[in-house]
Amino acid sequence: MMTNTNNHSLLPRTLVYVFNMSEDVWPFITSIRKKEAREDEIEDNAILCERDLFLFTGEDNVLYVAPKSISPAFLSYFTRLTKNENFRVVVPHEHTGVICEDIARDKYVMQEIIAAANSSRRLTLTSYATSLQFLHLADHLRGQGITVATPDTPEEEDAWTVNFFGSKSGIRQLAQQSASLEPDLKMPDGVICSGVADAARIAANRYVKEHGVVLKTNKGHSGYGVLIFRPGDLEDSYHACEQAIHAKLSEEKYWETFPIVIERYIEENPAVAGGFPNVEFRIAKNGRVEFLYFCGLRVTRDGTFKGIEIHRDVVSNKIATHMIDTGYFIGEQYAKNGYRGYYDVDFVAARNGELYVTESNVRRTGGTFVYMTALRLFGKDFMSDVYTISNNAFKLPEDRRYTLSVITETLSPILFNRKTGEGVIIVSEQYLALHRFSYIIFGRNERRALAIETEMEHLLVKE
Repeated sequence: MMTNTNNHSLLPRTLVYVFNMSEDVWPFITSIRKKEAREDEIEDNAILCERDLFLFTGEDNVLYVAPKSISPAFLSYFTRLTKNENFRVVVPHEHTGVICEDIARDKYVMQEIIAAANSSRRLTLTSYATSLQFLHLADHLRGQGITVATPDTPEEEDAWTVNFFGSKSGIRQLAQQSASLEPDLKMPDGVICSGVADAARIAANRYVKEHGVVLKTNKGHSGYGVLIFRPGDLEDSYHACEQAIHAKLSEEKYWETFPIVIERYIEENPAVAGGFPNVEFRIAKNGRVEFLYFCGLRVTRDGTFKGIEIHRDVVSNKIATHMIDTGYFIGEQYAKNGYRGYYDVDFVAARNGELYVTESNVRRTGGTFVYMTALRLFGKDFMSDVYTISNNAFKLPEDRRYTLSVITETLSPILFNRKTGEGVIIVSEQYLALHRFSYIIFGRNERRALAIETEMEHLLVKE
């Protein structure tokens, strides 16, 4: 099916974007034990396709291939806000979670993509993440006689870099190998092991000694695959602790399927970017590493990412320099090994003043669309000119029904206004049915942004 915002014919330089979030972690998704949880993860990923519309704020001539329909009302809201022209959305008839395979089997969507190349027989193809399925789709299109440019994608022989450096074990190996070259690239003390039994023993031993431990599967997603045990969460007896951790790990097949990283628990310092600063970069096709922005991650107690805060004052100049230097160093290693595209580096700011790398996402991220929106609306100095907040899933009252029109009317006093440069941007319509609200907020400064967020919460939950 298709949603079309206007009748303009496609132009030769149309950009085709494929939202393939589930493909990025497909082996992990297929290892989720419960079928219902597995299907929920695929569905939740698909809903986020609305969020990534904002990657293209102000960009014309885009063919957006989504795993799930986007309503004309929400697409109209998006294009009115961003002033995009010739922005079209197509959706494969079948939705398996492996969208690139769904596309290749869908005659209508394939025809739309081929038509996007027009008489020039050229198009630019990009995606949320580089997957083997995406690379196969690009080759499939080339087999149709189209010249396909993939500016944010490594070559197939270098595609191993995505899963390797984007995994918990891969970034840890890079840190260990680079210790003498880049001493600022520090990670929490930890080990990599296989198997639930050994992981439970090692983790219990660490918890009893240190009163805290973190376990991570090699490549989890959306809060899945991370266990954080803080002081007081487990008994101090080794055997009781080992049994509790073993029982928890045994609940999901992915703990047995993939390597497990066991790390020292680091108590974060919330005064430094909320405790979890982050920096994002892009590696161009020629291998040049480009800094994009730094931010603070908004993270739940169980380690689930929920949004970001961007401003130059989110961290001190010293910490910003540390993060950017470390990020450049990591990017240079990625580029040298053939990776191309977006990546970020997550840190935890410890109470002892140290800054530790916790992971790297080798793809677009949950902050990329926020960055692109801010950049296009406010220009390259947006980190100084405006304070930016996002939240993926603010919880709405369960006893009410929310729709796009209801939310728009309710928040009308504080919706984003281009003249003032402040307000709330609605990021997802489909989350409303799940009683979740996704948004971006812009304010002149931190105080204003947080005041708008507080007012938003009040308007949404008041009787």
